[in-house]
Amino acid sequence: MGNLAQSATLGLDAFEIEPVELRPNAPESELQGVIRAVYKQVLGNEHVMDSQRLYSAEAELRDGRITVRRFVAIVAKSSLYQSLFFHKSSQYRFIELNFKHLLGRPPQDQAEITEHVAIYKAEGYDAEIDSYIDSDEYFQNFGESIVPYPRSIRSQAGIKNEGFNRMFSLLRGPATSDSDNQAKLIPSLAANLATPIKPPAIGNGAASSSTGKRYRITFYTATAAARLNKYSKVERVVDYNQMNQEVRNIHKSGGKIEEIAEVV
Repeated sequence: MGNLAQSATLGLDAFEIEPVELRPNAPESELQGVIRAVYKQVLGNEHVMDSQRLYSAEAELRDGRITVRRFVAIVAKSSLYQSLFFHKSSQYRFIELNFKHLLGRPPQDQAEITEHVAIYKAEGYDAEIDSYIDSDEYFQNFGESIVPYPRSIRSQAGIKNEGFNRMFSLLRGPATSDSDNQAKLIPSLAANLATPIKPPAIGNGAASSSTGKRYRITFYTATAAARLNKYSKVERVVDYNQMNQEVRNIHKSGGKIEEIAEVV
């Protein structure tokens, strides 16, 4: 079954998958449609109140002083985006959502997550956002004038078929499901497993063959070294079926995960 047929069967036709582009000399009505599309995509369907709108950036977009791409970056670096997805979420969830919001796809593997953890640790928040916005992938798919959209629910070059299942896991649920601060793809990415599509009541599950594998979680915890204002590095080995709970425990205690890797 093709991705478009799957989308209809699973109810994904409700999602905006047609590109929204700001044309030169567009009328105000078209400009407002682009602005709404950016807020909807980048803020994960979160309702934006008038007091939260970035009117200064909207004016720059209207006057042609910035492009849609730069407007997307401004929204992603805003205090509103940070309050919704950075301050309240685990590090893995934040990166997972950055892929969804800014590139229109889920992370493809654990290596991509690890890469972005390293970018944030070394260069900070703005560099993490810019790593998506300034990437060749962004330019090739959206350029300067197209609003990012969930492109991996269609067949596209450079996106594996597994990307559809993972994007579905990120899209399903209530319209404001992005407010959930728990990462959804940790098991499938860390174990390099397919993400099965199942009814919501069943959960996203895991392949039974994965239960014998073990994984090393490398993370930093501030508990032992808080008074020295630095983090200590910890490694913990767990079974696959313990991974989700262990990750939750680490995040709950204030830890920052650096990497999850299979123990060979």
